[in-house]
Amino acid sequence: MTFSSQTRISWVAVLAALLLVGSCTSSRRFTNAGDASAPGSPSPANTPVSSTTTDGTALLTLEGVASYYADEFHGRLTSNGETYDMNGLTAAHRTFPFGTKVRVTNLVNQLSVVVRINDRGPFKEGRIIDLSLGAARVIRSVGPGTVKVKLEVLEWGRGT
Repeated sequence: MTFSSQTRISWVAVLAALLLVGSCTSSRRFTNAGDASAPGSPSPANTPVSSTTTDGTALLTLEGVASYYADEFHGRLTSNGETYDMNGLTAAHRTFPFGTKVRVTNLVNQLSVVVRINDRGPFKEGRIIDLSLGAARVIRSVGPGTVKVKLEVLEWGRGT
């Protein structure tokens, strides 16, 4: 049995359409702080202190240790595809969606900064966020390198 070139083209078009439709599935986005399967859900390094949306200030609050990253990564691509600017006000988190806005408060001196999640990390056990050098400067955590912080999610991002 032989197939004409027109029949082959038709079958190829059908298979391509099936592959395209099969690969277009929607990914779940997090919008409710009460959803246990949401990004930032409790884990050993992300123990919730509170999760409240009633006053509009914090969707989720966590405490833990923050670190920062700078020179070695400056100019490289972040996990969301942006070029890392060590002097910007950005941060890396293991699970929060890209674009999430987080207030980070240094619990030693009460200085705070709002950062946008654009990278993945930290990869060192026991840390909950990696700040850009610019953000670490604002809360004066550059000298010690790591500091105990409170994270308050102000707005969930739409990235994955």
